[in-house]
Amino acid sequence: MATPAGWSQGGSGSVCLAFDQLRDVIESQEELIHQLRNVMVLQDENFVSKEEFQALEKKLVDEKAAHAKTKVLLTKEEEKLQFALGEVEVLSKQLEKEKLAFEKALSTVKSRALQESSKKDQLITKCNEIESHIIKQEDILNGKENEIKELQQVISQQKQIFRNHMSDFRIQRQQENYMAQVLDQKHKKALGTRQAWSHQHPRGK
Repeated sequence: MATPAGWSQGGSGSVCLAFDQLRDVIESQEELIHQLRNVMVLQDENFVSKEEFQALEKKLVDEKAAHAKTKVLLTKEEEKLQFALGEVEVLSKQLEKEKLAFEKALSTVKSRALQESSKKDQLITKCNEIESHIIKQEDILNGKENEIKELQQVISQQKQIFRNHMSDFRIQRQQENYMAQVLDQKHKKALGTRQAWSHQHPRGK
């Protein structure tokens, strides 16, 4: 006899084995009873002794009793089998339910993982953009600093040139003032000499 679908070998499998064995015993007993009945029919047709008849009758009664006992055992085993099959069905449904719940949870976890991965990629892209922008700004600032340094150098040179011009201008002013003073002194001295000569030599009227 084939093992029921979904039936596992073990404790429950032994129930199936016992069930098969009992069914074989019943089939053997039914075959023996059939043979005994055939013998009794032949006894009706052919005369047998009383002892043989009683022995056969007792054997038939024993076989019927054994058959009834075996049928009771078979009924009990069938009940055990049905109970075990019911448990298997319940466990199978529970396992299927847990499998569906696991697949759903796994799908949710995968979806979240993909979302987190997408968010991570977006953050990395954003950080790279910000870093690139900062580098560009730093390059611009460095260029501005270089321009400022160059302007400071130009201003410093212009200041130095201005200082030199102012120094030259002061020297020139000092020289001009000195020359003016010298010329003024000479002019005054010449004027004084003339006045003195005029007093010493007045003109005739």
